[in-house]
Amino acid sequence: MKKGLSKVALALLAAGLAFNVSAADIKVAVASDPTSLDPQEQLSGQTLEMSHLVFDPLIRYKQDLSFEPRLAEKYERVDDKTMRFHLRKGVKFHSGNDFTADDVVWTVNRLKASADFKAIFDPITEVKKVDDYTVDLITAKPFPLLEQTATYIFPMDSKFYSGKSDDGKDKAEIVKNGSSFASTHTSGTGPFTVKSREQGVKLEYVRNPNYWDKGSKGNVDNLTLVPIKEDATRVAALLGGDVDVIYPVAPNDLERVEKGASTQLVTLPGTRIIMIDLNQNTNPALKDKRVRQAIDYAINQVGIVDKINKGYGTPAGQLSPKGYAGHNDALTPRYDLAKAKSLMKAAGYEKGFKLSFISPAGRYVNDVKIAQAVGAMLSKINIKVDLKTMPVAQYWPEFDKCASDMQVIGWHSDTEDSANFYEFLTFTKDAKTGMGQYNCTGYANAEADKLVVAANAETDPAKRAEMLKKVEAILAEDAPFVPLHWENLSWGAKKNVDIKPVVNVMNFPYFGDLVVKQ
Repeated sequence: MKKGLSKVALALLAAGLAFNVSAADIKVAVASDPTSLDPQEQLSGQTLEMSHLVFDPLIRYKQDLSFEPRLAEKYERVDDKTMRFHLRKGVKFHSGNDFTADDVVWTVNRLKASADFKAIFDPITEVKKVDDYTVDLITAKPFPLLEQTATYIFPMDSKFYSGKSDDGKDKAEIVKNGSSFASTHTSGTGPFTVKSREQGVKLEYVRNPNYWDKGSKGNVDNLTLVPIKEDATRVAALLGGDVDVIYPVAPNDLERVEKGASTQLVTLPGTRIIMIDLNQNTNPALKDKRVRQAIDYAINQVGIVDKINKGYGTPAGQLSPKGYAGHNDALTPRYDLAKAKSLMKAAGYEKGFKLSFISPAGRYVNDVKIAQAVGAMLSKINIKVDLKTMPVAQYWPEFDKCASDMQVIGWHSDTEDSANFYEFLTFTKDAKTGMGQYNCTGYANAEADKLVVAANAETDPAKRAEMLKKVEAILAEDAPFVPLHWENLSWGAKKNVDIKPVVNVMNFPYFGDLVVKQ
């Protein structure tokens, strides 16, 4: 916090009255930090959080999942294939360049070329500049999720990112898990600029003095993001006063944070699915549907949530959480050890076999403990698991190789809709379209893919829901993955940090709006 308070401020403090400080410095401890400063390099929660701080989207979600305008001050449907966005005037990038329609057009075209984002933007066939402050997003056929898609358009400074870097490389190139100009340099329109960055150590943000949103009450001038992967260490840092905000709060520590003399706990039910890919390309046994089903039957999702996560989460039997269009009430966790053994015997694997298994350490709540428990559960059907855990920075490059028999991944729908799960996690992998970008199962089902494509062009909610529910049923039968649970969300903060209004189910707090009281 800022030092050197005035006598008036001290008097107010002595009287026990809260007031807004003109500026504040805070430290935020998280399980892991973003792997890059390029908002289009990797589709991950850490990247999206960084994007909301350094860049700004055209529109964004509110806590109730309705939309609010940001760089687009208003928008409307022109026809069933066109949405028009009217951009704010007078907005400047951190570089000093003016924000215009050209930057939106440039950004969307770059998104359509990004390996991680192209599947989301595939329905958009054209981004058209109407004038300097008006842009049309055009689809080939009616698309019901255009607003949701627009929340992922963080306009980049096209002039800043154009041309050659000092080493002669294209400043706009996207290098996955590599080093590029865009991964190490930023120019956005957001509430913060990047002051310094040490991967895996700290990421320092400083307030943008020329931020366009003059209505924001946020008073954080300096924000330091510190990755602390160990749950206990993260909580100790908060309770000891070394940091101001932490997330996630591990299930074992919820009560300590909630009852802390100077701390508060904020929780929300989550919609991020935690699951395990079963890779048919690396192990012949996994090509047999009965074996994949046996693995699903052998894993006790309810037990994992109850015993490891202390009830903090919802056991899953599908990808879509309740409330999503594709949620199928008939699909529940199907733990049945006898059934699992019967399927293994029928498939000719009664004596079992070995599986390699990788998991991140510190990315998801209790991820290592859960992976270890899964290994123990599979041993009961004679499957021996070779588990390797690693920090997030090392994990994602390994995951991208799809080289392990089993791989953990958590996925929060980018559009708060079921179809996004299938587009990225189960769709037939296609580097050209970006579909199946995170499908490390080797799974391909033409019928399921066709249903997803049809659903994305269906504007009747009831008909669309039935299509998506059918996809869930197909996936449950084919068992290309094991759904574990939907992860709850939790944040711990000092009591003078008004964290509740800025958190959301997407799990990227809008720290630009954060108010800290002294």
